[in-house]
Amino acid sequence: MQKTNTNYSMETESNENSSGNSSLQSENRMKRFLIALNCLLLALGDTGGPLTSRLYFHHGGRRNWLSSFLETAGFPILLLPLCLNYLQRRRQSRSTPIFLITPRLFLACIGLGLLTGVDDFLYAYGLSFLPVSTAAILLSTHLSFTAFFAFLIVKQRFTFFNINSIALLTTGAALLGLHGSSDRPEGVTDRQYYMGFFLMVATAALYGLVLPLIELTYRKSRREVTYTLVMEMQLVMAASATVFCVVGMAIDKDFQAIPKEAKNFGLGEARYYVVLTWCAIFWQLFFLGTVGVIFCVNTLLAAIIVAVFIPVIEILAVIFLHERFSSEKGVAVALALWGLASYLYGEHKQAAKEKPPSIDQP
Repeated sequence: MQKTNTNYSMETESNENSSGNSSLQSENRMKRFLIALNCLLLALGDTGGPLTSRLYFHHGGRRNWLSSFLETAGFPILLLPLCLNYLQRRRQSRSTPIFLITPRLFLACIGLGLLTGVDDFLYAYGLSFLPVSTAAILLSTHLSFTAFFAFLIVKQRFTFFNINSIALLTTGAALLGLHGSSDRPEGVTDRQYYMGFFLMVATAALYGLVLPLIELTYRKSRREVTYTLVMEMQLVMAASATVFCVVGMAIDKDFQAIPKEAKNFGLGEARYYVVLTWCAIFWQLFFLGTVGVIFCVNTLLAAIIVAVFIPVIEILAVIFLHERFSSEKGVAVALALWGLASYLYGEHKQAAKEKPPSIDQP
């Protein structure tokens, strides 16, 4: 009888271990899926967003506030997955709340959203004077700003490889500034070009600040951060940024100018609205992918993916917008990728150093 009980106990323990392993494997699969999904969203948004924004200016668009508005105006897209998620949670528990976001997180996201709105305007204004290929290289400097602000805000360490990456990215940006006259868009003066240059660097700096602040918000949330909560936070941030840009549009009288601008658009009136729609969709994919990658992994990976797709943007800009790819841009891209590789190698070494040693089982 005692032997039977012992066997039963062993079988029960075995079943519990098997169930635990199965649950862990399921969680790992879901995490890998979310990482892949958000990387894909970020990649699509990172390439499609700048190209459609520049396409708007390239064919006669002139409204900077409208362009900045489009960068976050696609936030209603998030309502569909949020509603489906709520219905699923509702089936599991009738007492589940409609929203998971807390008042404290809500206020923090409004603040982040206003910063994002300012960043949107700086980007749109700068892009109106720059080729998208040049803008992409300048924006790669956000990796340097991200490293600096991550050091201050989330205590990420500086290493030789971080510093080397910053030096390479800065050199590439400086090279473009010194040879700016070679790729100015038609009708853009030297003064406007350099204004766009510094506005784009300012955009990179502010974006480099926002990324660690998002990560800090996750850490200080005082509750479990799920992907549903991440989408709710992105919804609030995007809505806040959109309201900020709508106020700017109203002051600048963009709403009255849109019908006239559509009629004079280089691709035609109907395609004008198609460009605006896809611009809003791509940018929302970009922001959702960004906060998703930060949630699933960290700020660094989000910054890396943006930098990785610089050559892709360069190629697409040459194909679709017929932009000139000068030798200076080629060197700047090489320096950006070199800086990225240095950053990656440094983070890999740091992660390997901090990884606890494995304990051999007897």
